[in-house]
Amino acid sequence: MISLSKMAVWIPEEFEDAAYIAKEAGLPEFVVEEKMGIKKKCRAKKNVNTSTMAINAAKEVLKDIDPNSIDMIIWTGSEFKDHPVWSAGIYVQEQIGAYNAWAFDLSARCSSNVVGLKVAKAMMEQDSSLKRVLLCGGHKTGELVNYKDESSRFLYNLSDGGAAILLERGDFNPLLESSVITDGAFSKDVIIPAGGTVMPWSDKAEDYCLTCPDIAGMRVRLAERSIDNFLKVIKGAATASMPNQPIDYLSLLHMKKSAHDEILSRLELEQEQSIYLNEYGHFGAPDQVLSLGLAEEFLKPGSHVVLASAGIGYTWSAISLRWDQKTFSLIKGDRNE
Repeated sequence: MISLSKMAVWIPEEFEDAAYIAKEAGLPEFVVEEKMGIKKKCRAKKNVNTSTMAINAAKEVLKDIDPNSIDMIIWTGSEFKDHPVWSAGIYVQEQIGAYNAWAFDLSARCSSNVVGLKVAKAMMEQDSSLKRVLLCGGHKTGELVNYKDESSRFLYNLSDGGAAILLERGDFNPLLESSVITDGAFSKDVIIPAGGTVMPWSDKAEDYCLTCPDIAGMRVRLAERSIDNFLKVIKGAATASMPNQPIDYLSLLHMKKSAHDEILSRLELEQEQSIYLNEYGHFGAPDQVLSLGLAEEFLKPGSHVVLASAGIGYTWSAISLRWDQKTFSLIKGDRNE
């Protein structure tokens, strides 16, 4: 079996709260806090790079482990990295001293951790030389939010942090089955206009922020497909993994509260079976790691856990695991800043 051995999340001490976001966006505070579901969200200092947050989380995971025992590193963080056209995973390899590993970057937007777990599990099952695999990534997508852009309001929750997951061979916390759906109809609905081949350079700062060129059309398509696709991947992973045991805990990304509640309701889950991350924001891929880590205080051995996410593009993804023992560390603050 391929098991989730250890995991960690690093978050900064700094944050933006609902009052600040409401002022910047020209919105009533209750809209930000109640409808968008943001009491506050984590924001890193200007001098903290995307890779730094991943490295901080990775070092916590490897605190009692020889980094030279790592066979492979998969970057599952943001594409908004320290530099454009740059391999963050290889940099992490050097910084943590994992000289025996090889590394690569995987990108599926906010589904990168779930898709990364699926890929890592398959690779480890196929290649017996891969005994320890580290997935890690940082996110500083809070920098990409333009509070003056009404089309991107659903992205106002984007926050900063890093996560790391260590996979090993064992019979505790085993990764089970997964399910992924992609839909190219959304592929150009959320973009950063400048910095690519379409518009290499721009004099406008807002062209380097996330925006939605066709927000009206995107809303229609999301209303038609998003919740149903979430349910398909969650049910698909869960049924294939533990068909005789219902989901005990759903580790879900941060989204607006009404959507979160609808998913729980349609899965016949109670509110306490999924922690709503309204005091953290939406990191991207680390959301599921944080949610599961916060839930470890009340999970029982043998619990059926599903990690589920969606990444702009769009990618809906879910993977099941059987939770047997605690694995989580949460680090706040100034390490290596």
